[in-house]
Amino acid sequence: MDTTRTLFLPPGGSTVAPEVDALFNFLVYVAIAFFVLIMTMVIVFAVRYRRRGPQVLTPGISHNTALEMTWITIPLILVGIVFVWGFRGYLKQSVVPKDALEVRVTGQKWFWSFAYPEGATSINELVVPAGKPIKLLLSSQDVIHSFYVPDFRIKRDALPNRYTITWFEAPRPGNHHLFCAEYCGTKHSAMIGTVRVVSDREYQQWLESTSASGTGMSAVDFGAKLYVSKTCNSCHSNDGRAMNGPTFRNLYGHDVEMTGGGRVIVDENYLRESILDPRAKVVAGYQPIMPTFQGLIKTHEMDALIAYIKSLSPTKEDDGQPAPRP
Repeated sequence: MDTTRTLFLPPGGSTVAPEVDALFNFLVYVAIAFFVLIMTMVIVFAVRYRRRGPQVLTPGISHNTALEMTWITIPLILVGIVFVWGFRGYLKQSVVPKDALEVRVTGQKWFWSFAYPEGATSINELVVPAGKPIKLLLSSQDVIHSFYVPDFRIKRDALPNRYTITWFEAPRPGNHHLFCAEYCGTKHSAMIGTVRVVSDREYQQWLESTSASGTGMSAVDFGAKLYVSKTCNSCHSNDGRAMNGPTFRNLYGHDVEMTGGGRVIVDENYLRESILDPRAKVVAGYQPIMPTFQGLIKTHEMDALIAYIKSLSPTKEDDGQPAPRP
C-alpha cells in the first residue's frame, strides 16, 4: 500500500505504517458511510413524515425484530473487525525482533539524547541504518516525555525511574520529524529533533565521524558548533539576551552570585561542574532546570565548549583581565 497517498496522515516511513494507515482509513471510511446514511435517513424521514394537517396522536408502534437484529449485528461485526485488526498491529509493534539494534533514548528538559551500542552519542538527532529493526530503550531524567515520530506511526512515553520500549524499521533513507507528545514544561514545543535514516555504509561513516568530531577545527569553532548541536542555545544566549539560563556573553572570568548566598568566579572548573552537575551551584535568579550532560559529552567536546564560552568574554588588551560586563 502506498501510504504517501494518505489523506489525513503524513507519508509513512516504517514497516508498520501501512498496517496502521489501513486500519485508520477503514475507521474513517466506515464513519463517513454511517454519517452519510444517518443524515440521509434524517432528511428522508423529516420530509416523508412532516406535519401535513391538524395534530393527531401517533398510532401504537410495535418492535421490529429483524431491524433490531440488524442494528445489533452490523456494529458488532465492525467492532470485532477493528479489535482483531488493531490487536494484530499492537502485537506487531510490541514484539521487538531479536536482531534489532538497541539505542538508549533519554528525554530531558528539553532535548532528546541517544546512546548507541558502538559508544557514539547524539542529541536531537537519531541516526539509524535503513532496512534494520531499531529497538529504543526509553527513559527520562526528569518528567514524563513522549517519543513521537508521526511518519513511523510510533509514540511511546519516556518515564522517570523506569524503562519503556518501542521499535521500528525504516525501509528507506530519509529524514523524519521527532516530537515530544507530552507537555513537559515551558520549552516543550522546542523539544524537537530528527530521525535520519541512512544506508548502512553512511551509518558506519557517521559512527566514525562522530568519534573523530572536531578534527581540523579550532576549539572555538568546534565549541560554537557544539553550542547549537548540544542545544545549549535553547537556554543560554551568546549575545547577552536573558533566557532560562545565564547568557554566555561576558560570563567567563566574572564572579556571579549563587542561589542561597555566596559568589563564584566563572572559570574552567566552574563551567565543567555546571555542565556535568548543573545543580551543584545555581546562579541566583535562575531555576535549577538544566539537565546533566554526564555521559553525553566527551572530554574534547567539553574543552571546546569551554573555549567557546571563554571566547565570548573578550579580555582587556592592557592587562589580559576580563572586560567589564555590560
